[in-house]
Amino acid sequence: MQIDQLDQALLSLLQENARMPVAVLARRLGLARTTVQARLDRLEETGTIAGYTVRLTDALRAPLRATALVSIEPRSAPTVLARLESLPGVRTVHTTSGRFDLIIGLEATTTEELDDTLDRIGEAKGVKGSESLIHLSTKIDRRG
Repeated sequence: MQIDQLDQALLSLLQENARMPVAVLARRLGLARTTVQARLDRLEETGTIAGYTVRLTDALRAPLRATALVSIEPRSAPTVLARLESLPGVRTVHTTSGRFDLIIGLEATTTEELDDTLDRIGEAKGVKGSESLIHLSTKIDRRG
């Protein structure tokens, strides 16, 4: 599907506030409300817009965040991923190339909880090694 400049502008406004009414979107884009609604429908139908979500303020999120860089044994990804999926503190898992195979986003309410999650990751069958980085503060966050 082709995304033109108008679609990009619409998506940008939705990333600012996904609950912005169609009438406000139309006014800000200088378009008719029906035109904006038709574009939204098309973007949703084609999967460009995969959904709308609630983004919690930092006050409601777990106060500790960390990244674990994990090396795994060859062909052990399904086993390791199943283990990671069972851990509630694991928020994201990305595969990567280079020295580490996985980048894992973690959240915890206490240092003990974070330590326990890291221990459980390290104990997973197929994990060769890991390195963890605790997030101190967020300077830029462009996630919509």
